[in-house]
Amino acid sequence: MRLIHSLAGVLLLLLTVASVLRTLVVPRGLYSALAHRLWRVLRPLLRLSAAPFGTYRAQDRVQTWLAPLMLLGMLGVWLGGMLIAYTLLLHGTSELNWAVSFREAGSSLFTLGFASGERLHLSAIDFMAAASGPLVIALQISYLPTLYAAYNRREVEVTLLQSRAGEPAWGPELLARQSLVDTETALPQLYRDWERLAADIGESHSNYPVLLSFRSPQPQRSWVVGLIAVMDAAAIHLAVSPRSAPPEARLVLRAGFTALRDIARSLRIGFDPDPTPETPIRLSLTEFDAAVAMITAAGFPRERPVAEAWAHFHGWRVNYEALAYELARRSDAVPALWTGPRDFRAATIPPARPADRRPGSRQS
Repeated sequence: MRLIHSLAGVLLLLLTVASVLRTLVVPRGLYSALAHRLWRVLRPLLRLSAAPFGTYRAQDRVQTWLAPLMLLGMLGVWLGGMLIAYTLLLHGTSELNWAVSFREAGSSLFTLGFASGERLHLSAIDFMAAASGPLVIALQISYLPTLYAAYNRREVEVTLLQSRAGEPAWGPELLARQSLVDTETALPQLYRDWERLAADIGESHSNYPVLLSFRSPQPQRSWVVGLIAVMDAAAIHLAVSPRSAPPEARLVLRAGFTALRDIARSLRIGFDPDPTPETPIRLSLTEFDAAVAMITAAGFPRERPVAEAWAHFHGWRVNYEALAYELARRSDAVPALWTGPRDFRAATIPPARPADRRPGSRQS
């Protein structure tokens, strides 16, 4: 039995170390089973606690705690796994009973030293345990600046998008506002900025999936809603006005759905890597027609009839709609227009356009 306990301790220690390395160290977007399981357990509990209030803002408030709880949960599971592993090793390789082995392992792992009088001799296991605890804690602490740096880069662009695409962001609103205030020439730079941000999000959020649970500071902002809005704006631009659309519109679409696919691979979400233009999408022609009418009324130029533009828009959106909707659902993002359903009941929130306060303007 002691041999079995020793082997079980070695196996548990290897599994724990592998989980730490996959989650914190290896820059490869590897699947983290621990992060995924904590998300699956904590997210429904938090969502359930907000259910009696029946509002999106209640959901947003409780889901704010998801990422911190996941970080604490990961640290607790790793330290707990190592404590059990070293207890098994000490019990399996010596004459110590379970209680003494547990106290010895805890004393060494957390570098307390209070169990030193019970040791028969200094052992390699004690040294390993004494190094493991501080090392895991140090890795977790060093992990936080990386997370918050990526979070800050993401949220700066999401915040800047608020004045351009409304809150919550919506692709047609982005195009309409640029036409209303005569800033269409700023669209190429916006597409360039979000092309770079999409690449950043694809790299950081696939390597560190806990970032998906970090919410924006304001309840009606969300990185995935913002990305969908910019991609929809670029797709509409290319579909409705292909001659005047800048080449950056194509680039941001490519960068956007590539980022979504990188994240999907790290989370093991299945997707079609090469959908045909005829693959069905959930957005309807009626919704697209209404959006085109709205941006046209705002002054956006239209070079194609709606029926012809719809075929081109459909061909672009089929590349990202399913994954975008799934990530919006998983992240419990604000229920904005054209972003799919949620796991909680909440009405879709359209962007609020500020009133025109220019001298001589007509107020509605």
